[in-house]
Amino acid sequence: MQRDLWFEDFEVGQTFRTGGATLTESQILDFAWQWDPQPFHIDRLAAERGPYGGLIASGFQTLVVAFRLIHAERIINAASLGAPGMDELRWLRPVRPGDTLHVVGEVVAVRPSQSMPDRGFVTIRYTVYNQKDEPVMRFTTPHMLRRRPQEDGSG
Repeated sequence: MQRDLWFEDFEVGQTFRTGGATLTESQILDFAWQWDPQPFHIDRLAAERGPYGGLIASGFQTLVVAFRLIHAERIINAASLGAPGMDELRWLRPVRPGDTLHVVGEVVAVRPSQSMPDRGFVTIRYTVYNQKDEPVMRFTTPHMLRRRPQEDGSG
């Protein structure tokens, strides 16, 4: 499905759902060794004795996977001018090897820019779910999006 939405295409209450991605043990270990080498991310034995009862993915990896899933849906790609940050990031449940994640986004605010008429802000609350439809992460992002280009009538 080709979406390529622009600022004008969003309204409060609108939702979308991404496809899924399964995290393997190898992916979890590779990411953690490079970026988040805590024992419950990199050491199976230590993780089994730890607070989560087994190996879990880094929350940062879960966030990166969620962003990739959102990007694959082409919801904000064409119009994106970035985002000034992220709010209310919460890791709700551990993500384990073999979990398949998907993202549901809900538009919670739409606001034209006061100073730049060619853009606006669309705030989306994202919830990441595992294959059991249990929420594993939630965050909110105010995306800065371009307005749809106007045809100039030439040509």
